[in-house]
Amino acid sequence: MRGLVIKNTGSWYQVKTEDGRFIECKIKGNFRLKGIRSTNPVAVGDYVHIIINQEGTAFINEIEERRNYIIRRSSNLSKQSHILAANLDQCMLVVTVNYPETSTTFIDRFLASAEAYRVPAKIIFNKTDIYNEDELHYLDALVNLYESIGYPCYKISALQGEGIQQVREALQEKVTLFSGHSGVGKSTLINTILPEAEVRTAAISSYHKKGMHTTTFSEMFPVDGNGYIIDTPGIKGFGTFDMEDEEIGHYFPEIFNASAHCKYNNCTHRHEPDVQYAKP
Repeated sequence: MRGLVIKNTGSWYQVKTEDGRFIECKIKGNFRLKGIRSTNPVAVGDYVHIIINQEGTAFINEIEERRNYIIRRSSNLSKQSHILAANLDQCMLVVTVNYPETSTTFIDRFLASAEAYRVPAKIIFNKTDIYNEDELHYLDALVNLYESIGYPCYKISALQGEGIQQVREALQEKVTLFSGHSGVGKSTLINTILPEAEVRTAAISSYHKKGMHTTTFSEMFPVDGNGYIIDTPGIKGFGTFDMEDEEIGHYFPEIFNASAHCKYNNCTHRHEPDVQYAKP
């Protein structure tokens, strides 16, 4: 029986079958013996095949080949990856310039990973309703920067409902991963787009200005226009995985475009002596 993984609670997976049923499944132990260096060999967005025993328990016994996926380094096991989601049309990184602050290092690491796994990325700048003048200037500078590189950006207030219609339109007919730090308003945004989802939200810490985890597992929600949102737990840091030094520049479009004329074929564009660019 074929189905789509729409929720991962860590020990159970909820699978929506082709005939519209929702079945709670576990994975067979041998999945962890097939050389998959991941803390979660099955991810939300995977198409799988399941078997139902006479006792009524269901097991995932096959994962179909993924069109793509996006991963990060596992926070607990540094030599393993954690798959955020699979079979994506795009990902949207929800960020805030403050309350809590999202660093450009975090943004760049996420975007580089999306490029590495061929997932188009967009950036949502949330909480525009609470920024002061300096913070709004900084937000505009970030939007200009990332749009000049080629990443579509949205300025929104999920709490006030401002700018939401553009995001809704971008979700149509696409499977979209939402990611970001805890506290950036990801759950509030999903509730604004899909009030029936009732995703739990929480206030950020007033002392540390950091978010507190409200989403504890990954889940897929249908949206109007034959699309899906995949909500994931907030992440503190984004460690890249399986990237060699000489490859990293390939995942930054602005560096990749300039490096097309570099005279070295394995240049890291950082410290090589007498770096010169050949004429096109």
